[in-house]
Amino acid sequence: VQLQASGGGLVQPGGSLKLSCTASRIIFSGYGVGWFRQTPGNQREAVAIIDSSGITKYSDSVKGRFTISRDNAKNTVDLQMNSLKPEDTAVYYCNRITLWRLSAGRLSADGYDNWGQGTEVTVSS
Repeated sequence: VQLQASGGGLVQPGGSLKLSCTASRIIFSGYGVGWFRQTPGNQREAVAIIDSSGITKYSDSVKGRFTISRDNAKNTVDLQMNSLKPEDTAVYYCNRITLWRLSAGRLSADGYDNWGQGTEVTVSS
């Protein structure tokens, strides 16, 4: 059982990247799925979630710039990231989620499966 996040790379500020989440022996349909990111020395934070019905939520730090979407037929969840900023630099992970909460612009969620390796995003000129 493994989650695979891909699509990271080096991009200049203001640029775009599209991350994709796929999974072996994990079915996303019927589950909420979240994208998370982590920087060295910090806890992993949720940035976007999409529930099983397609409702999306974002942390204030990415709202209006990132878009999460899902394709149940392909068993994928994508994260389109636009207008990237240096502070978006992090390792990005995806996971099915159990509970999530959005409070004061801060999104939190609990990952359900073992975390995969993530994909590194670097925003720098």
